[in-house]
Amino acid sequence: MATSNTVYVFTQDTLGQGSRELGAVLIKGFLYTLLETRPRPKTLLFMNAGVLLTIQDSPVMDHLNKLAQEGVEILSCGTCLDYFVVKDKLAIGEITNMYTIVEKMTMATKVITL
Repeated sequence: MATSNTVYVFTQDTLGQGSRELGAVLIKGFLYTLLETRPRPKTLLFMNAGVLLTIQDSPVMDHLNKLAQEGVEILSCGTCLDYFVVKDKLAIGEITNMYTIVEKMTMATKVITL
């Protein structure tokens, strides 16, 4: 599967500001749309409340699993997982640190923060 050198940074478990309920619908739709578009992003970085999307019972786990199966790298901030006390619930991808996050963003052709 062709991938681009694009990195998406998820800083929340919803998309946009305002209604959390609407934001949850939008984030699910966004990740579904990533599955439907080409080329695939190289990496998805999850920080702050964004890490909640990568833990057990996440409403977007099916989408993340499919992206990972197609070679998209999924990384979650270890400090953030610790903060939310969910490190043991990580269900997809790998735990990373700020050095790797900065490196991935610096080396990317394009960084999109959500």
